[in-house]
Amino acid sequence: QLQLVESGGGLVNTGGSLRLSCAASGDTLDYKVIGWFRQAPGKAREGVSCITGSGSTDYADSVKGRFTISRDNFRKTVYLQMNSLKLEDTAVYYCAAYNTFQTMCRLSVPLYGYWAQGTQVTVSS
Repeated sequence: QLQLVESGGGLVNTGGSLRLSCAASGDTLDYKVIGWFRQAPGKAREGVSCITGSGSTDYADSVKGRFTISRDNFRKTVYLQMNSLKLEDTAVYYCAAYNTFQTMCRLSVPLYGYWAQGTQVTVSS
């Protein structure tokens, strides 16, 4: 059974950077899409970025050019590098996974069957 554990959240000033990590255990990451989602208080969970096993990526428009997703299959870890952080990036961030043979990933919450516990990212002025 795949298990995901995040790390790297915290408090940062606007314009700053953070790198989130999502470490997998219990199963291979082959044919698994890893996605990052976030949920701010009072708002629905939204997709941020995803990456396939072959490295294809997708990003929400709100983070394009600022966030970069990457994966290290040997270490079974996926990273989300977040630069130029804004106040509106404040949220609990979750990594999640689903199985697929497709070459593209999708940021649709119902697709993801494996979820980590979430890590808080707070951007302050």
